[in-house]
Amino acid sequence: MRSRDTDWDGVRLHVVTGKGGTGKTTVAAALALALAAGGRKVLLVEVEGRQGIAQVFDLPPLPYEERKIAVAPGGGDVHALAIDPEEAMLEYLEMFYGLKRMGKALTKMGVVDFATTIAPGLRDVLVTGKTSEAVRRRDRTGKRVYDTVVMDAPPTGRVTRFLNVTQEVAGLARVGPVRTHADMVRGVVASPETAVHFVTLLEEMPVQETLDGVAELRAAKLPVGGVFINMVRAVDPTLDGPFDLAELAMGVKAAGLGDDGNAAVIAEALAGEVVEQQRRAELERTERDALETAGVPRYELPLLADGADLAGLYELAEAIRTQGAA
Repeated sequence: MRSRDTDWDGVRLHVVTGKGGTGKTTVAAALALALAAGGRKVLLVEVEGRQGIAQVFDLPPLPYEERKIAVAPGGGDVHALAIDPEEAMLEYLEMFYGLKRMGKALTKMGVVDFATTIAPGLRDVLVTGKTSEAVRRRDRTGKRVYDTVVMDAPPTGRVTRFLNVTQEVAGLARVGPVRTHADMVRGVVASPETAVHFVTLLEEMPVQETLDGVAELRAAKLPVGGVFINMVRAVDPTLDGPFDLAELAMGVKAAGLGDDGNAAVIAEALAGEVVEQQRRAELERTERDALETAGVPRYELPLLADGADLAGLYELAEAIRTQGAA
């Protein structure tokens, strides 16, 4: 029995990363729905400019502004923000230097793209800074505007560098607004109020990348969250071989699924399917054991029969809540 309501009580920024193809954006969206359930207000942030949030919620492309996109079970709200690094740069110039008009001119000249190309750490500081500001923001009464923020972050191979903003701008700015801004971001992302979660499949490459990512975060002294094992297939424990093909063929005939001409063929195909399921189940057990070595909470999300449509997102959100991740 947990003494807390969830495994992440006190966490206000959930960063979700994962190897490409693992369903990172889908899990981030489902986590936002789960966290908003029961009347809370959650902001789901996208930082890669792919419009992935719009796709999973079946919406038109999102503008660079916070807007409500979904209602969670129990009346909570999910808002979304697709961060545009160029717009974030203009905001930054206005906030710290009062140069928004000049910033627009610089954009037309391509200077903004040039600056963020030669100093990619600056782009990351601007994007993570926008997210960190949402985490810290309060309304006029002093209440937090958002109960929780969920970030759909870059893939596992880049997430530590993306979050390790102070280190990334160390050679770019040792003092001044950029450094102050980076230190503020670091204060949020490295705090106990942040958790960096990994999305993986029960396959060798994404599992190994997850383990490497956990190790890299720990080395950078960034807060490791949990592991979401996505697209888990149901395994029928009653199906076990080897099979007597003649007996299985008789069963096929008795069930009316075949006649003397093709019952044996059908029986052989069924036996092959079971053997393949057994083989995959054994491989998945091996990968589960590997993930256990990370020493973090793990949550299993089902393979959605109809794909990750809107109904599927709510199904995943319920699975996340049931397992205590939100």
